[in-house]
Amino acid sequence: MSMYKDLAEKRIVITGGASGIGLATALRFVEEGSRVAVLDIDRKALDAAVRENRGIEGAVQADVSDPAQVARAFRETDGLFGGVDVLIANAGISFRKDFMEIPDEQWARVIHTNLDGVFYCAREAVRRMKARGSGVVLMTASTNGTEGHPFYADYNASKAGVILLAKTMALELAPVIRVNAVCPGYVLTPMQKAEHTPEIIEAMNLKIPMKRHANPAEVAALFAFLASSEAAYITGAEICIDGGETAGLS
Repeated sequence: MSMYKDLAEKRIVITGGASGIGLATALRFVEEGSRVAVLDIDRKALDAAVRENRGIEGAVQADVSDPAQVARAFRETDGLFGGVDVLIANAGISFRKDFMEIPDEQWARVIHTNLDGVFYCAREAVRRMKARGSGVVLMTASTNGTEGHPFYADYNASKAGVILLAKTMALELAPVIRVNAVCPGYVLTPMQKAEHTPEIIEAMNLKIPMKRHANPAEVAALFAFLASSEAAYITGAEICIDGGETAGLS
């Protein structure tokens, strides 16, 4: 059921949209009556997302760390929609590794995907939004970008960069385009399940005031609100959705 009438028919592009937070966000915007295209590097996951979820209008394979592929992907979405009203720059990867053991290739891959990819996608989207005279850019950052977390030096650095990119863009693009960074804490996504055993996840839950991971749909709900006119005065913000994890020492 739609909550935000102004999102009806809005053109939404979501990166990393074939699974996890991205797919949940795509489905939320479909519920709002938006026109949704998902970008993802995983062709099989894209095909499954479209096959299993009616309402997703476009599925474009692209590696967001490659600016040429990003440019091509946005040309494809132009063919579908004729532009973009809201970008959800969500694609990201992470690996659990001791700082001294991170190989150069992993560092580069994480930064290129998580930070460079957001920049490339935002640049393409903003070009189109400026021509239209309005738009919203929302980025998936992380609580890992607001405080230190052991064994994720590359991921933490990339997400801190996303937060400052969002703030800087918000200053430069206001009042025409709003830009915000959403900072999830622990979210029960396929990526999280792949990195951690059920026992580790339960141990994490005990440290969270809400005693659980977020559901991806809860993060999607925040994206929908921030994209809507209800959030018209919110820009340049880093908004945590973490069950109280970063509220204080536990």
